[in-house]
Amino acid sequence: MNKNILAGLLLSMNTLALAQDDAAKYAASITPSDLKKHLVIIASDSLEGRDTGSPGQKKAAEYVSKYYKQYGLEPIAQNPDGSKTFLQKYKLYKRTWGEVYVTAGNKKYEFNKDFYLNGLLDIPEEVSSNVVTLGYGIDDPKYSDYADQDVDGKSVIIFEGEPKSGDGTYLFGGSTEKSKWSGPVSWQVKAKLAKEKGVKYVFIITDKTGEDLDKEIRQRAVMARRFSAPTLKPVQENPVGIAAFVVSADVAAEILGTSVSKIRKMKAEIDKSGKPSTKSFTGKVTLKAQRVSETIDTENVAAFMEGSDKKDEVLVISAHLDHIGISANGEINNGADDDGSGTVSLLELAEAFSKAKAEGKGPRRSILFLNVTGEEKGLFGSEYYSENPLLPLKNTIADLNIDMIGRVDEAHKNDPKYVYLIGSDKLSSKLHEISEEANKKYVNFKLDYTFNDPKDPNRFYYRSDHYNFAKTGVPVIFYFTGVHEDYHRPGDDVEKILFDKQSQIVKLVFHTAWELVNRDERIVVDSHKE
Repeated sequence: MNKNILAGLLLSMNTLALAQDDAAKYAASITPSDLKKHLVIIASDSLEGRDTGSPGQKKAAEYVSKYYKQYGLEPIAQNPDGSKTFLQKYKLYKRTWGEVYVTAGNKKYEFNKDFYLNGLLDIPEEVSSNVVTLGYGIDDPKYSDYADQDVDGKSVIIFEGEPKSGDGTYLFGGSTEKSKWSGPVSWQVKAKLAKEKGVKYVFIITDKTGEDLDKEIRQRAVMARRFSAPTLKPVQENPVGIAAFVVSADVAAEILGTSVSKIRKMKAEIDKSGKPSTKSFTGKVTLKAQRVSETIDTENVAAFMEGSDKKDEVLVISAHLDHIGISANGEINNGADDDGSGTVSLLELAEAFSKAKAEGKGPRRSILFLNVTGEEKGLFGSEYYSENPLLPLKNTIADLNIDMIGRVDEAHKNDPKYVYLIGSDKLSSKLHEISEEANKKYVNFKLDYTFNDPKDPNRFYYRSDHYNFAKTGVPVIFYFTGVHEDYHRPGDDVEKILFDKQSQIVKLVFHTAWELVNRDERIVVDSHKE
């Protein structure tokens, strides 16, 4: 062999060995104790669950920004005055319930405590309405509560469901099978019919009482949150009035100035005869159901490390900073794993790369450490970044996303040395290869691709922030250790985090990132898997 060729090969091998030694040296700075040091702050009760836009979330943003600055990273977002900041600010918009109440006699009934609302209604100012009973609120050739009734401009109180005999036979089906007038969406049928008949507002008397009623109200309140979900764009609502107030017999009796026993007697007579009631109760109700607009001010945290000879190309390493906040019962959801584990992992990765750069071993390509918000609400922070990138997406070589890597799931309770990888082969075969090689050389964990299967019903590939990069054509890896019993619950606390395990996964991310930012060729997009 030619001596010059041999010398060149030896030099290349030595250079590669030294680079590997450098990577291992700086990866060693990622320790369980440092991860814990940060997480006891990020997942502390004082941050109150880091709900999107909350003071606790903003404290978390301040905390990670402080360390990024300490590590020598640069802010690249911009304040209105042109100064640089670590905070990429954005807004979320939502329409939600303002004042909602029903007043009858001298009693004022509370929304989602004494009654609930089905559907969407906007009554911005208090109104009063005359109310009449109208049986079950049904109009059918064989039975009509509306026959010979003047309900135009009035409100009606109707019974839930449809007439049913003592043996459980329904009037319209002639059997124990329910018709369209019963069931979970029958209120829509009745409310739509009432609106067509000129009815102002609909009140439905539920059959439930006591604890069963309390439970239903709580459940309906949770379901109604879809009407208050935030979005990245201002919300345009057009309530069409297909709605119903669901009340107890007690509330109905107060509105009608009668007794519960008389209301129940009316219902029993209809059920027995299979004919509309010839009796009627009347009353008056005052109500308000206000829809209001709210704005949530939140921010991603973006910390930049400039590369050397390939600095125009950038690797993004991401995790979401926020969590779900405080439960309705006052319990704090600290989100130590979700995604406190990812948040503190970014700090350790930033420190490791900063140590390398300080010793002249900085990355050839640039790195953006990106803590996004709004993940729990709908991947909003990463979506905002993908639509308003601080660095061109065409120059973004990959996104390594970390979301929940501090625990074990049921499938691996006896084998904690694993991590689920999702998306690594979807867009770039080279990214997948680099990841596999990094694990083989440095970590030797089981790389579980169960959730990478497009047939997996969990569809995790679409459920974390990496997806907003992937859908623009940026190769991604999502690091994840699975769902556990404390997922989105108050029990997701620091003392349950397996820091030894977590540190190894963070080292895997580091070695994968090290290769991505230092290799000669940028990885190419050569796969288009689902």
